[in-house]
Amino acid sequence: MNVLLHKVKEVLIAVLPVVIFVVVLRFTIAPVSTLMLFQFLIGALAVKIGLIVLLFGIELAILPLGDHMGTVFFKSNKLWFIIITVFILGFFVNFAEPDVKVLAEQFAAITNNLIAANTIRVLVAVGAGMMLTLGAVRIVKNYSLRLVLVIAYIAAFSLAFLSPDFMSIAFDASGAATGAITVPLVLALALGMASMEKDSIAGEENSFGMVGIMACGAIFGLLILNFFVKPDGMSGTQEITKLYDDTKLMAPFLYYLRKEPRVTLESLLPIFLIFLLFQKFKLHLPKKAFHKMFMGFIYTYIGLVIFFVGVHAGFMNMGKEIGYQLALLGNKAVPIGLGAILGMLIILTEPAVYVLTHQIEDVTSGYLKRKTVLTFLAIGMAFAVGLHVLRIILPAGMITLWHYLLPGYCFALIMMFFTPKMFTGISFDSGAVSSGPMTVTFILAYSQGVAEAIPHADVLRDSFGVIVMVTMMPVISLQLLGFIYKMKSKKVGV
Repeated sequence: MNVLLHKVKEVLIAVLPVVIFVVVLRFTIAPVSTLMLFQFLIGALAVKIGLIVLLFGIELAILPLGDHMGTVFFKSNKLWFIIITVFILGFFVNFAEPDVKVLAEQFAAITNNLIAANTIRVLVAVGAGMMLTLGAVRIVKNYSLRLVLVIAYIAAFSLAFLSPDFMSIAFDASGAATGAITVPLVLALALGMASMEKDSIAGEENSFGMVGIMACGAIFGLLILNFFVKPDGMSGTQEITKLYDDTKLMAPFLYYLRKEPRVTLESLLPIFLIFLLFQKFKLHLPKKAFHKMFMGFIYTYIGLVIFFVGVHAGFMNMGKEIGYQLALLGNKAVPIGLGAILGMLIILTEPAVYVLTHQIEDVTSGYLKRKTVLTFLAIGMAFAVGLHVLRIILPAGMITLWHYLLPGYCFALIMMFFTPKMFTGISFDSGAVSSGPMTVTFILAYSQGVAEAIPHADVLRDSFGVIVMVTMMPVISLQLLGFIYKMKSKKVGV
């Protein structure tokens, strides 16, 4: 009961600032309709309830499953078993990841189905599955995480240079692939494998990094599209399709209450089936432990449904409308600055961020405080959203995504060699988990609203790219945190 009350308190603290900020905007410079405001408030309540139930379920089921699987993989002497099983796991959890589905459907809709949504999902799943497999093999063979990341990002940028039209969606997919379902499982998988290390220091270092490696795989999956599809200067506009009667308060909630249970079941079912197979052939958990994990899956399912209903019915429209109205004010600093503040607040509501920051504090035995990590994540998120909105508002072509990503990732990769090894995995994992369902819906919708209001902006070219910014900037901010810790350690002679 104490654990549940603690989660309730943390969730309320996380969601309340976003609600207050949006309400203040509504009564000052972004006067959205009363109907949309009440839909947002109902959505916020659903997000709170969903988060509480979801996090409780993750703790009972997803984290133990990943931990058990990681132990099995590390103990296995058969490399082929690890490669095949981890790839299958990576493929299905990424194909089923709701964030990937949302991003793929938005991209397909804006480009008039130039590329089918399911094609995007399959390519993301294949790429992420392959890189997740590499991440698992890396831990078993104790390969250098720094070396793997340097090679992976050099390869990704080389492909991106050849595939400029798919660059935004490919890098955005790397963030979408690390959502509310995928991240807790992969984090626990890495922790389970790393906990078997005889060297405790190596175990700490290997506990992180697998999520960051997996995210890079999604980039590879989509960049190969350039060799098969010739978009010829692809651009798009966002056509509004009425899915429900938008004059009725509860209409969007009723629509998503019909849709989300099926979508969430499709997302969670592959992980549940993998759990059953591992239980039968590898885990052999006692009845009590099995029942506890089974109930954890039920809680996870219910929590996800409530959470996504709140996000899609209450947050997405509000994000777009606020972005649109702020951009119409004419003062460029307003949508940039307020977008940065929104980014800082939204990061606190991401389920995967909650899981990661607690794991960081646990693995480091309190050496890295959760609040410190959250602070630097929020700073990175603020810069990510602010810089992205700046790119939308400035004249077309003045700042391209290349101007951010190339120096940004080069700096992050160079910083790896000046920070403690453990921060390499933590920073890249942190960047990946920052782009969860709240970012994919609310922040992406915000940037689309800004792009719609700017005459020279293109929704496809300019709004997509925000997720990769959200993925990259926390990597840099956490690397800087690692550098600060290293300097402080030197001063005290540690």
